[in-house]
Amino acid sequence: MSTIGTAQAAGALTAHRPMLLGLAYRLLGSLHDAEDVLQEAYLRWLDVDRESVAEPRRYLARVVTRLALDRLRARQAARETYVGPWLPEPVPTGAATPFGPLDTVELRETLSTALLHLLERLTPPERAVYVLHTAFALPYAEIGDLLDRSAADCRQLHHRAAARLADDKRRFTAGPAEQRRLLDAFLAAARDGDLARLTELVAADATAWSDGGGRVRAARNPIHGVDRIARFFAGIHGRRRPGVTATPVELNGAPALLLRWPSGVRYTLGLTAADGRITGLYLTANPDKLAAVPG
Repeated sequence: MSTIGTAQAAGALTAHRPMLLGLAYRLLGSLHDAEDVLQEAYLRWLDVDRESVAEPRRYLARVVTRLALDRLRARQAARETYVGPWLPEPVPTGAATPFGPLDTVELRETLSTALLHLLERLTPPERAVYVLHTAFALPYAEIGDLLDRSAADCRQLHHRAAARLADDKRRFTAGPAEQRRLLDAFLAAARDGDLARLTELVAADATAWSDGGGRVRAARNPIHGVDRIARFFAGIHGRRRPGVTATPVELNGAPALLLRWPSGVRYTLGLTAADGRITGLYLTANPDKLAAVPG
C-alpha cells in the first residue's frame, strides 16, 4: 500500500475515532480493551478495498461492534476468576478528553459507571443494541445491518434490555451538582467517623462496590445496607488514617474523587443518588484500571 493510501486510511479512522472509542468503551467497560479493538479495526481497515466502502463510519462501526462482542463473549469465563466485584475502568471526561464533550443526556448516562455496571447483566447482543440505539440513536434497521439481525429482532432486544435496567436506573436520578454535594458531604462524614451523619446521607438499601481485582485490599463482596456502608467507609477514611488526599475529578461524565494514600495507593470514588440520598457507591482501586486517571 502506498504512503498516500495509508495516510488516507489513517485519516478516515482518526475522523471517526471519538465515536468508535466511545462505542467500544460502552460495549466493554474497559478503555484498555476498547483501544485494542480500535487497533484491530484499524488493521482491518488498512486491508479492505476502501473504494468499495460507501460509508466508512458505518463500516468501521460494524467492525468495532463485532470485535467488541467477540471480546465480551470471550471474557465471560475470565470474569468468573476475577477477585471481588468487577467495576468498569474509570475514564476522565470533558472537552479535552477522547470522550467529550458529552452533548446529550444519553451520551453522558451511557458512559456512567453505574450504567456500565448494570450493562454487565445483559447478554452481548442486548448490550450492543441498547448502546447503539440509546447512546448513538441508530435506528433499528441500521443496527440490524451491523449485527446481521432483523430490525424487529433488534427492537425486541432493546425492549428486553431496557426492561431489565429500568428498576435500577430509577436509583440514580441525581444530576451532577447533587452528586458533587453528596460526595463531598459523604467524604467529610467518613473522615470524621460520623456514623450518624453517614446514615443520614445514605439510603437504607444502598449498595457499595469495591474493586481491587486482587491487586490491593478491597471488600471481596458488595456491601449492602446503610449501617454496613457507614462502618466500612468510616473505617477506611477515618481520622486514624491521616494523610489521605482527595482530589475532585470528573470521571465517566460524573463528579468523582481521586483518593491517594501516603503509600501511593490510589482509589476513585463515585456515587449514584436519588431523592437526596446516596443509593450506590463505586470504589475502584485495581491499579490496572486507573492508568487513564491522572494524578
